[in-house]
Amino acid sequence: QVQLVESGGGLVQAGGSLRLSCTASGRTGSTSAMGWFRQAPGKEREFVAAISWSWSTVSTYYAESVKGRFTISRDSTKNTGYLQMNSLKPEDTAVYYCAAARSRLRTDQVLAVTSYQYWGQGTQVTVSE
Repeated sequence: QVQLVESGGGLVQAGGSLRLSCTASGRTGSTSAMGWFRQAPGKEREFVAAISWSWSTVSTYYAESVKGRFTISRDSTKNTGYLQMNSLKPEDTAVYYCAAARSRLRTDQVLAVTSYQYWGQGTQVTVSE
């Protein structure tokens, strides 16, 4: 089992920045991909970004709505993933969840909630006008 804990959410003005962290514990060596999703009130959970790795390759993926503003990264020595969010907009307001997958994900898999076996509890991000 893998446990995920998000942190770093909060209230920020439009145009500001936040960095979310996702710290994994347990059998972290069994995971090969990590994703960030978000869910706004009354909406479905949506893909934000993902990072997938093997011993030689790291691939990153972004939703069109955040491309150029958000950056996903990972520090394997700390078992922690990050989502750096810049130029935040009110429409970025949501609960942000990190997720981990046991397998390295293909491009067509990273967007799907069902591709990830482990989920954190979420952290609230609120962007004011």
